[in-house]
Amino acid sequence: MKVTLKSARVNAALTQSQAAKQLEISVDTLRNWENMATFPNAKQIAKIELVYGVNYNDIIFLPKNYA
Repeated sequence: MKVTLKSARVNAALTQSQAAKQLEISVDTLRNWENMATFPNAKQIAKIELVYGVNYNDIIFLPKNYA
C-alpha cells in the first residue's frame, strides 16, 4: 500500500516534532517534505524507513500529476 510521508508519520504515531527529532532534522524541513516542497536525500530516506517502519517503494514522494 502506498503512503505519503505524512500518513506514514501518522501511522507511526509520531507528531511532526517527534519525527523531526528522530530523523535529526528541523520541523520545518519535515513540513517541507510532507508538503512536497522539498525532498529527502538517500541517507534521509533510509532513516525515514527505519523511523516510520515503511519501505521506500511504499512512500509517495511526488503527486500523481507531477510532470
